Amino acid sequence: MTDFDGSAQSWSLVAFSSVVALTLMLCVLTGPDRDDLDEFYTGYRSLSPLRNGLAIAGDYISAATVLTIGGVIALCGYDGVVLALSTVLSLLLLMVLLAEPLHHTGRFTMADALGRRLPGRAVRITACVVTLASLVPMMVVQLAGVGQLLAYVLGFSDSAMRTGCIVGAGTLMISYAAIGGMRGTALIQILKTVILLGSGLIVAGLILHTFGWSPRTLFQTAAHGSGAEENFLRYGLQFANGPHRGLDMVSTQCAIVLGGACLPHVTMRMYTAGSAPQVRRAMSWAISTVTLFIAVITVIGVGATALIGRAGVAGADPRGNTAYLLGSRAAFGMHLSRPESLLFATVTTAIFLTLLASVASMTLACANSLAHDIAAARPNVSPLREMALARLAALAVGLPVILLAVMAQHRSLQPLATVSFCLGASAIAPALVYSLFWRRFTRAGLLCTLIGGSVSVLVLMTGTNLVSGSPGSAFPEVDFNWFPFTTTALVSVPAGFLCGLLGTVLSGRKATARERDRYAAIEAVLLAGPPSPRSR
Repeated sequence: MTDFDGSAQSWSLVAFSSVVALTLMLCVLTGPDRDDLDEFYTGYRSLSPLRNGLAIAGDYISAATVLTIGGVIALCGYDGVVLALSTVLSLLLLMVLLAEPLHHTGRFTMADALGRRLPGRAVRITACVVTLASLVPMMVVQLAGVGQLLAYVLGFSDSAMRTGCIVGAGTLMISYAAIGGMRGTALIQILKTVILLGSGLIVAGLILHTFGWSPRTLFQTAAHGSGAEENFLRYGLQFANGPHRGLDMVSTQCAIVLGGACLPHVTMRMYTAGSAPQVRRAMSWAISTVTLFIAVITVIGVGATALIGRAGVAGADPRGNTAYLLGSRAAFGMHLSRPESLLFATVTTAIFLTLLASVASMTLACANSLAHDIAAARPNVSPLREMALARLAALAVGLPVILLAVMAQHRSLQPLATVSFCLGASAIAPALVYSLFWRRFTRAGLLCTLIGGSVSVLVLMTGTNLVSGSPGSAFPEVDFNWFPFTTTALVSVPAGFLCGLLGTVLSGRKATARERDRYAAIEAVLLAGPPSPRSR
């Protein structure tokens, strides 16, 4: 049983049920009402900059942000705050470097952006495989997190109940993607962002009020409660047991900054804006929203350690994944009044909706890629057939994810989340940068980048201490830990760029000259977009 009283549990159960009914209704009402690919894939690019910005922020504020980074903040202090700020830096990188070129070149999927300059069925198939490889692990993490959240908040420990929650949440994610399309999933992301940020601001205010509105007092109390004293406020606590803690921290930050900016469910939001100025305004709203939430999660995470101590946070979950919930609960004191129970139910519902919305967006990105890049890439495929394929693809992606989440729910899922970010940083980021900005980049170079970056991540990840060799690893009973870092980015990101360089150089001078001429023909569109009607 949890420390939450019956009132909080009852309100949370009512809120969970209500939000499921509401979001399903919204998907039905806002989903495509006819077999129009532009409506299903992009919502006719009709989202305003504010709504698109909130949806982008919703993709960034996932379970990895709320639960994982919140836990690192609570247990490791300074290091967790730095990781949280890396999320903002990732958004800035996306805004400055990639957002507008992706909007100009992409139509529905990442393969559209890559294939605009380097067309070919091999490119589309490889991009689809990398899309699935980068998003499916994160989907498994978030879907398994639904079962853990409901079990923790509602107080049941039966494995069958957790499995039922995972299956139910998985059915919802398939429904959101298949029925709502881009517009429906975007609306769920917007709703989730507003509820999560609103409830978080109230909880953060309560915590600051407890410490006399003094952040200094809050952090000093947390440092004392952490048992690490001043080290809680200094660099290096997260990787204190590693052989190269400085490089390990850099590797993790690199994975978050590059991977977060390039994951396919995030980049697909760039295609939903109506124009380049709208992309810029949407990214401005997204950065502002995520920055505000990073401040909120910092206060709540540090507040959890200050109010209940490191032992209380680690006792509930060794990795601190429940720190956000514990900090929110502790902010209300020992006994909850009815309004406080309702507010706490809002917090738990926001996290529940965060998990569902993130998985729905990833399911949609995978389904879009399967349908558009592989199944419908053949000539003479009608829009009606492609729409049906996209909805069937949501089912084809969702069912294996549900099965994997059920199988993996009792193990550490951090390696899966790390694989997603590392694949984004090591395979997708080099591919996008090279294809958008390097004139001589060839199709062979693109394939080498996607394949080489992905293989390097998958091979190196098996040797990290997240997989084996430590009590908190996915397989603590064995030890084949040979890689000295927690994440692979420090090695796999350079490997991805190097593979693209070698693939292009080995293509020969004729191939590079041909690609340089092709790039020159579309460079204006890549960097500045198609000419407006007035300029013609």
